[in-house]
Amino acid sequence: MPDSQEDATKSAILEKVMKGRQLTDLMLRCTVLDAEGNVKTISGQFKRAELSAEHKLNPRDLRKIDSRVPNLVPTILVRKEAILVNILHIRALVKADAVILFDTYGSADSRLHSVFLYHLEHNLKAKGSGLPYEFRALESILLSVLSALEAEMVFIRNLVGGLLAELDDTIDHDRFKRLLHYSRRLASFQSRAKLVEEALEEVLSQDEDLNAMYLTDKKYNVPRQIHEHDELEVLLESFSKQVEEIVNEVENTQSNVQSTQEIVELVLDSNRNALLALDLKVSIATLGIGAGALVAGLFGMNLTSHLEDDPYAFYAFTSLSSAIAFLVVWTGFRK
Repeated sequence: MPDSQEDATKSAILEKVMKGRQLTDLMLRCTVLDAEGNVKTISGQFKRAELSAEHKLNPRDLRKIDSRVPNLVPTILVRKEAILVNILHIRALVKADAVILFDTYGSADSRLHSVFLYHLEHNLKAKGSGLPYEFRALESILLSVLSALEAEMVFIRNLVGGLLAELDDTIDHDRFKRLLHYSRRLASFQSRAKLVEEALEEVLSQDEDLNAMYLTDKKYNVPRQIHEHDELEVLLESFSKQVEEIVNEVENTQSNVQSTQEIVELVLDSNRNALLALDLKVSIATLGIGAGALVAGLFGMNLTSHLEDDPYAFYAFTSLSSAIAFLVVWTGFRK
């Protein structure tokens, strides 16, 4: 029965995964912003095949931004007429004259999405900044990602800092358990921040991708050299350095947590050793008392020893028992 249940579970998981990987004509929920930065469609339903055909994408490219397909690795994909962005809570398709935001199913942080959408609208309408449309959209996306990382970093740092201050005063089981929980949470956040940093570094290391991200120039057939991407490079490097600072701060916090864990473990080991030493001392004292009681046990039997009438026998054997007990205890403690 356990084997059959395990096989049934594996089959169900495999079927679910295969369904998620099939290139079926699924509906995607999207919010569309036009070239002026105005919201054209809110949470509209679009077919994957229609989106792929309209924006000249490969159907499998949309799997990267389909929220129903598990995908934890941040990516920035450059295609012929679009930039596909999948970083943390944002899954977007950026073009030279439109931005398509793919709504995240099951997302609990609607406030973060609302703030991002407001900033995106404002930034797309700010044509005086000198940046092309796609770069203004990309800047809003990266700014929202950076804000989310900073907010989570501050939250975790406050939790960990408060707990470390409590551990400086008293070490108990509940606090140590919380420390382990925060350590795992911090490691998970560190992994996500590093993946974001690696995604930005990967784009910065590809001159062809950087040049292909100038969608406005490509739309109007403006000739460009492959190394003419200083404007975009400065934009991405700015966010990359800020994400790197967050990663370094996470590593420092993680180092403090690990140091505290090691110190707590040393304190607990010291307390455990003290208890073991106390137990050993009690055992040695019990052995000494038992050795001294042996003499009393021998003379406590109902046998005649001809010492019953001796006035000094009690004192002599009391002293002998005490001496034996003291000798055994002293030898044990010395060893």
